[in-house]
Amino acid sequence: MWDREVSRGCRRLPTHPGNSVSAAESFNYKKFFEMVGLKKKSPEDVKKVFHILDKDRSGFIEEEELKFVLKGFTPDGRDLSDKETKALLAAGDKDGDGKIGADEFATMVAES
Repeated sequence: MWDREVSRGCRRLPTHPGNSVSAAESFNYKKFFEMVGLKKKSPEDVKKVFHILDKDRSGFIEEEELKFVLKGFTPDGRDLSDKETKALLAAGDKDGDGKIGADEFATMVAES
């Protein structure tokens, strides 16, 4: 599931057990975006990452897609827990529709 497109130009996640996203319930999207260098990307690159993470091409990143966000940046990334997924969704879903649109994703990255 790891996507070379997503990780192109972004730093790969360290896979050692001590990193800040490998342990269960340790995911922090602000630290994650910083770790992979996404925050420093151009708006166009952030939009490209959004479209790659939007696996079903619906124009939104839904809860099911969010569970696998770490796998987009490292081939052996873990799935997010339900609690982590819901927290990430809540952080990005500004209009309350239960999914994250491209503009919401860009805002979430910029504000991290």
